[in-house]
Amino acid sequence: MKKFNAVGVGLVLVGVLTVSGHSVAFGYDEIAVSNGGAITGKVVLKGPIPEPRVFPLVLYPFGPFCKKISDGQGNVRLEEFIVSPDGGMQDTIVAVEKVKEGKPFPHLKEEMVTVDCMFHPADVPVNEQFTTNEAGKLHHAHPLVTVLENHQRISIVNKDPIIHNGQVFQNEKGNIILNFPLPVSSEPRGGVLNFQQGKRIAQMICGMHEFMQSWGFVVDNPYYAKTKRDGEFTIDRLPPGTYKVVAWHPHMKPIEQEVTVPANGSVAINFEFDSSRVVRPEYERQEKFRVGPEAHPHDHLESCEAPYC
Repeated sequence: MKKFNAVGVGLVLVGVLTVSGHSVAFGYDEIAVSNGGAITGKVVLKGPIPEPRVFPLVLYPFGPFCKKISDGQGNVRLEEFIVSPDGGMQDTIVAVEKVKEGKPFPHLKEEMVTVDCMFHPADVPVNEQFTTNEAGKLHHAHPLVTVLENHQRISIVNKDPIIHNGQVFQNEKGNIILNFPLPVSSEPRGGVLNFQQGKRIAQMICGMHEFMQSWGFVVDNPYYAKTKRDGEFTIDRLPPGTYKVVAWHPHMKPIEQEVTVPANGSVAINFEFDSSRVVRPEYERQEKFRVGPEAHPHDHLESCEAPYC
């Protein structure tokens, strides 16, 4: 039986990170699970899909280089709610809380790179970073959410020929906990994330390009899943017992349910989020592309005046 001694909490990132080093949960024991059960289910979004946030490239440094991820009209559209035709929602983290022992808990390592003004996991092939939409245009497949552990080092290799800047926020408190430059270099940059115990959500963003952002959720045991396009998930090899399960998606309040996992069996639970309850922090909200209400709709953004540009 292996004993872990690090404290685990939750976080969200904006951008792509590389996590290195050891990360494990306080009080978690690895044991043989011979009669484990499973939790299966689906996460759905009820109501209209929230509109993407729009970022005009003209407002950001090195905009011409970043145009590969634009919508063809000079904007980056950050789609944070990817929903299947039957309502299944992608990029939701489903995690079992306060599990003290169970299956092996591999160290979570997230090695990231910057490519074409977006953060990506280092192991994602280039041909999977973009898809083609119905109009035949490239669409950037943005890695919105990741799962991490507290007190672990993150690192990013900047593969773009322009500079970036990594900033990680402890979202529940609104304070920045890590800030590091990302010069053009083959060397990884980053640092150790230290979140306040009990805080579970964080965000990472490029300080130069606001559209470069990702979220993350910190766990302290191996019983978690991230939903794909159909919204479905499976968490297996849980010791029999009663557990609290939480589902979380960026800009939504977490939903909790209690379930009893049978030996050598499974239990099904579903989570439903209401799109009318999407909440964005004030600094995240955008009105008319952040241009003042007195600006003429056909004015070019380069001609508008402060403080709106």
